[in-house]
Amino acid sequence: MKKIASFQIDHTILPKGIYTSRIDGDVVTYDIRMRLPNKEPVMENGAMHTIEHLFATFARNCEFADKVIYFGPMGCRTGFYFLLRDTVSQEEAIKITVDAFDFIRNYDDEIPGVSEAECGNYKDHDLDGAVKEAKMMYEVVKNWKPEMLVYPTK
Repeated sequence: MKKIASFQIDHTILPKGIYTSRIDGDVVTYDIRMRLPNKEPVMENGAMHTIEHLFATFARNCEFADKVIYFGPMGCRTGFYFLLRDTVSQEEAIKITVDAFDFIRNYDDEIPGVSEAECGNYKDHDLDGAVKEAKMMYEVVKNWKPEMLVYPTK
C-alpha cells in the first residue's frame, strides 16, 4: 500500500508549530503540533478533549465559521488537525489558531458540549490541563508567519 502523506513527514526533526499538512481540492489541512514527537510526553486525554471542544467551538463561532470543516486530535496525541476551506488565507488560518489558543488560555467558564447527551465521553475533560496546554502553545504560535507553515527538512 502507498504510504500516506502524514507518515512521510520526518517526525525526528518536527518542532512545535503550525504546518500546512496537505491540500485536497478546496480543503487545507493544518497540522497544529503541540509536542515534539517521540521526545516529549504526549498530551493527556482530558486536556486534549477539552481543547478540542473549546477550539472547535471558538472556530465555529469566528468570522470564518462557514469555512471551518474540522478540528480534531491526532491519534499520537502530539497535536491536532485543523481543516479549512482554501478561501481562508494562510494569514487568516494562523490568526484563527492563535486567537483560539488565546481564548482557551484565558477560559474559565463551563466547557461547551459537556453533557451525556452532547458528548460521547463527557466525563473525560480537564479544563486546567487545557488552559496550561493553550498557554504553552500560544507562546509558540503568537508570532507565526505564513513562511513558517512549511515542514522542516534535514
